[in-house]
Amino acid sequence: MSPRIGLAMTRVRVEEKLIAQELDRRGLAWERIDDATHWSLDPDRADRRYDVVLDRTIGFGRSLATLRMLEARGERCINPAACVATCGDKLVTHLALVAAGIPCPETRVAFDPGSALVAAEELGYPVVLKPTVGSWGRLVARLNDRDAAEAVLEDRQVLGDWTQHTYYLQRLVRKPGRDIRLFVVGGEAICAIYRMSAHWITNTARGATTAVCPVDDELAALGRTCARAVGGEIVAVDVVEDEEGRRLVLEVNHGMEFRNSIAPTGVDIPARIVDHVLARAEEGVPC
Repeated sequence: MSPRIGLAMTRVRVEEKLIAQELDRRGLAWERIDDATHWSLDPDRADRRYDVVLDRTIGFGRSLATLRMLEARGERCINPAACVATCGDKLVTHLALVAAGIPCPETRVAFDPGSALVAAEELGYPVVLKPTVGSWGRLVARLNDRDAAEAVLEDRQVLGDWTQHTYYLQRLVRKPGRDIRLFVVGGEAICAIYRMSAHWITNTARGATTAVCPVDDELAALGRTCARAVGGEIVAVDVVEDEEGRRLVLEVNHGMEFRNSIAPTGVDIPARIVDHVLARAEEGVPC
């Protein structure tokens, strides 16, 4: 009997098309769960419908709410809501990584501009200010000196919403013009890419180019440990190398994009994702 697979999506990007095509290629029955529809929270209508649900919902809050509603009716979800709650907030992610003994850049957190300035000077300029909730490198600011810090912190305090009033600051890691994105599926580090840019932000969404990164034993072990730390089944781990060659983890992504990583690595990432989804569906145990 073919497993019943749910694919939760806000909209269909290249990644979702590739996953859907792989499901179709294998002749698997799947159904789109469109979070644009309304949800009933009535207990008599909350029936479990799938053997597994793969979450590809865009947006931290929307993804987390959708997964919580699905799990409340007994659906097995990948990634689970607890993972999304951790990965969607950089502060929570950082705490989970540090608790697992994973090396991260030196970091400070403050809740008002004055204490954030003290933290920045304690770290030593330049420092990087990041929103705790956000993606694609948006609102990430490099503060080269006190004048820049005062200006940016005032803007965030006055113009930002409450999510901008947790000041998450890290010492700038002087990376060698690149960072590493490592893909972990089902506890296995399946591939990695270098993201290269002349700009200090190396997100592909900001124009970085990609090349294959060999996955050595150290990198593979780092990826597995990060996935366990956040409770993730399908995640991407962002790693930077400092001037001494040490690998430090910046964050773990629960809803990873991978369109630019298939060609350089030669790894069929959608197929590996579907392999894991099928393995979980065959377990037949609700979450």
